[in-house]
Amino acid sequence: MNTPNPEPTPGSGSSAVNKEASTTPEAATQSVAQKRTKLTGSSRTAILGAMFLMATSSIGPGFITQTSVFTVQLGVAFAFAILVSVLVDIAIQLNVWRVLGVTGLRANELGNRVLPGIGWVMAAFVFVGGLIFNIGNIGGAGLGINAMLGVDAKIGGAVSALIAVVVFVFKRAGAALDRIVVALGAIMILLMLYVAIVSQPPIGAALKNTVLPEQVDFLVITTLIGGTVGGYITFAGAHRLIDSKITGAENVGHITGVSVMSVIVTGIMRVLLFLAILGVVAGGVALSNDNTAADAFRAAAGEIGLRFFGVVLWAAGLTSVIGASYTSISFVTTQKTSARVRSLLTVGFIVVCAIAYLALNKAPQTLLIFAGAFNGLILPIGFAVVIWVAWARRDLLKGYAYPKWLAVVGTLTWLLTIWLGWNSLTGIATLWQG
Repeated sequence: MNTPNPEPTPGSGSSAVNKEASTTPEAATQSVAQKRTKLTGSSRTAILGAMFLMATSSIGPGFITQTSVFTVQLGVAFAFAILVSVLVDIAIQLNVWRVLGVTGLRANELGNRVLPGIGWVMAAFVFVGGLIFNIGNIGGAGLGINAMLGVDAKIGGAVSALIAVVVFVFKRAGAALDRIVVALGAIMILLMLYVAIVSQPPIGAALKNTVLPEQVDFLVITTLIGGTVGGYITFAGAHRLIDSKITGAENVGHITGVSVMSVIVTGIMRVLLFLAILGVVAGGVALSNDNTAADAFRAAAGEIGLRFFGVVLWAAGLTSVIGASYTSISFVTTQKTSARVRSLLTVGFIVVCAIAYLALNKAPQTLLIFAGAFNGLILPIGFAVVIWVAWARRDLLKGYAYPKWLAVVGTLTWLLTIWLGWNSLTGIATLWQG
């Protein structure tokens, strides 16, 4: 004989269940997303590591050269280009990190869920580009040791590659990775701050040009964007968060915060380098075209300035080796791949790059052009996958209601990445014409 269920009393467990059942999935998901989970000490280290991994991956030898040349070319007006590039970078990072973080899938894994095979196309681009650029990163680290200590650049490059190998051989490679990129990133910022202060740049004029530029160069802006979040760089930190299990709607607050901060850290480094060189240029010092940054550091702070430049260049090269190696291997493996296998593959990746550098003593120009073209194609393809998931694949987002305003901003920014990708293809055209 069936008996009727008693009416639940206020505050009873069944009342709470009924109340929860009446909550819509959308409201429940958003409620979870608004609550930040409490982080352990290791999780905080992982978040800092993810932030600096992305930032230091973009701050490589090319970043230093690029910023130096554009500062000499545009002077105080370069401040506007930096501001615009930072804003666009934030729009890209917000979308990429949030989608990957909520789904808990790396970019290659997500791509294969959206369109089978596209993830492996992205992986091929990242791997080939990372392999070639790493030769240049090792070379940059070697030149940094040469400027810092006077040691032969080949030896410096080999030692730097060995240090990177040790990071991934270490039993707790993930923790070591997080700590070393944070430490080296902090060292770079502090040294740049010192040189920026002693060079005495015209800060007032730079601030004015941040919003009212004397000159606007859109090619410079697109180049900055490509160099900061192009290729594998925008995915580096997000993959690190996923490997650290900081994923899901409940971690959206943390994911959002660190994605923005990673771009801000990169922007701070760019601003400090810009001010350091601007101060020297404004003082009337003529800088050489082939070693602009080194000349600026020496002019600003004498011999110690040159040594500081060596430290910055070495740290930029080493962290880029670590970031490119980690991210390249994360694209050609899955989360089911054991940590030991990934570490061994990463070590092998670095060793191959180091041998190529020692054999060639430089990154061949032809290969770098191809790598640059690949790099320019990764972001439009990967970002297209991200935006599609944001708009149409709520199943992959596990029911999370993606903010429409963010998806709109992301879509507009994706159109810009297509333009950047198209520009990168001119590298191949130049190659064939040459």
